[in-house]
Amino acid sequence: MAKKDLMVVCGTGIATSTVATGKIKDYLEDQGLIDQVVFHQSKIADEVANIDNGDYDIVVSTTMVPSNIKDKVISGVPLLTGIGIDSVFEEIKKEVEA
Repeated sequence: MAKKDLMVVCGTGIATSTVATGKIKDYLEDQGLIDQVVFHQSKIADEVANIDNGDYDIVVSTTMVPSNIKDKVISGVPLLTGIGIDSVFEEIKKEVEA
């Protein structure tokens, strides 16, 4: 099985994407899926074209994204707030297992 490319983006590619990546890694480790994913991290401004082109299998964002890629991105804000976090994890799991 090929590994899925999972991109986590935020406004600067440093702070909140690092927090979100850590939580996603912990979750996927608990689910036994960590070895099925290659993690990438960046700022949204550098990745819009790549996301639009479908360069990543899964994209999680902790910031606003342009409307043209909104349907290709999982909102990672719950990973920061804790509210609705389970639905984000389930969506990521579904994409990893697809």
